[in-house]
Amino acid sequence: MDFSNTLIDSLGMEIIEAGAEKVIMTMPVDERTKQPFGFLHGGASVALAESAASIGSALNVDLKKQTVFGIEINANHLKSKRDGIVTATAQPVHKGRTTMVWEIKITDEEDAMICISRCTTGIIDKKA
Repeated sequence: MDFSNTLIDSLGMEIIEAGAEKVIMTMPVDERTKQPFGFLHGGASVALAESAASIGSALNVDLKKQTVFGIEINANHLKSKRDGIVTATAQPVHKGRTTMVWEIKITDEEDAMICISRCTTGIIDKKA
């Protein structure tokens, strides 16, 4: 998967580990990911969470025959952050034929919980 010129690339996200049962990604807390008051933007956290869930979902299907899309995501922002790095760890809760549900925990460098999210992805067949 090529992530150049995508939101993943634009926000400085990096994939640390990517597998069918766990995806770990990092994202800097910098000028690209902060809201106007100097804190990590909740939308950036949600983008990180959905990216991790989508990558995990993609690793569970045959991308020559199917594709995945985010259907629903929720996030509880538990702690603010002004700088540094956040790490998302996504793990599947449900892997079905047409949907998957992933839990994503976003933590800081001290392993403090910044955000917890749940993302549902849809799996659709590609047209021939």
